[in-house]
Amino acid sequence: MMRPLRRFRTRWRPAALACMVAAMTCPGAAAGPTPAGCAGRVVARHVAGSPVCVPAAPQRIVTLDPWLTLGTLQELGAPFVGAPLIGIQEPHVRAALEPEVVDVGHPLQPSLERLAGLNPDLILGSSYLHAQTHEGLSRIAPTLLIDPIDWKEHFRLIAELTGHAQRAAEIIRSYEARTARLRAGMPDIRVSVVRISPSGFQVYLQGPAAYGPYAVLEEAGIRRTDYEITRDQTVLKRPDWEEIAALEGDVLLYVVVSGYDTAQDDALEAETRANPFWQMLPAVRAGRAYRVERGHWMGFSGAGSAHKVLDDIERFVLGAP
Repeated sequence: MMRPLRRFRTRWRPAALACMVAAMTCPGAAAGPTPAGCAGRVVARHVAGSPVCVPAAPQRIVTLDPWLTLGTLQELGAPFVGAPLIGIQEPHVRAALEPEVVDVGHPLQPSLERLAGLNPDLILGSSYLHAQTHEGLSRIAPTLLIDPIDWKEHFRLIAELTGHAQRAAEIIRSYEARTARLRAGMPDIRVSVVRISPSGFQVYLQGPAAYGPYAVLEEAGIRRTDYEITRDQTVLKRPDWEEIAALEGDVLLYVVVSGYDTAQDDALEAETRANPFWQMLPAVRAGRAYRVERGHWMGFSGAGSAHKVLDDIERFVLGAP
């Protein structure tokens, strides 16, 4: 997500209207199948490119997304055999995978050789991260590159693909019951949220294309500042030092991410907190600026991460002095 542009826009892609799936990506079907000729199921919604024929009950899934897709597979108990382990931000997620799950390399540049060696029956990735390798991936196994969608819709899509729709419904129902309780007791204050990175600040916005944790904030009834809200598909802003004055919430939550390695996070935080512009923020002056854990805020991996965001709300917003 670290880009030199001031603003990053994510756009939804419409599903293609016709099924143009090659025989090797549609097991059991003849060359040039129509949806009716698919031996498994045809997936057309929320995926890049043409509809794809996938197995009815995939057993050897590889995910190229080490965040939401991987966490969802794990929470649902779906079978998967490979993932880019370096991208996992939450330690408990990684600990539960090693050594059974094979590392397929970097999230942005997975090893096609390792992938092929795993003999997957389904590959899951992201339309905005893996589009350039779609053709090569599709030669290995049916490949679904999922468009950016609401995290709960993503969760349900993976559940449908793997035959765990009922389990997903239970998990989402429990989450929504908790957000309803928090929303009912939310105080009339504003909350600002910012990510601190070596390249500068990132403010993930509340809006139609909100990244998982920030969609959770809105569902829990958190009110953010005008600067942090959008009505279009903008995902984030990159304010400079002067512009962070717009983060005028009564409470400030900040996450420090110096890279995949956490070793430099504390030094980056200390440098930021020493800056006079940071010290001028209302929440900082009031002693209501709180650092939150990077794992579930920058490696959002499903319902478990959503509940950790709610934990932070209870601790730092509802429990704030």
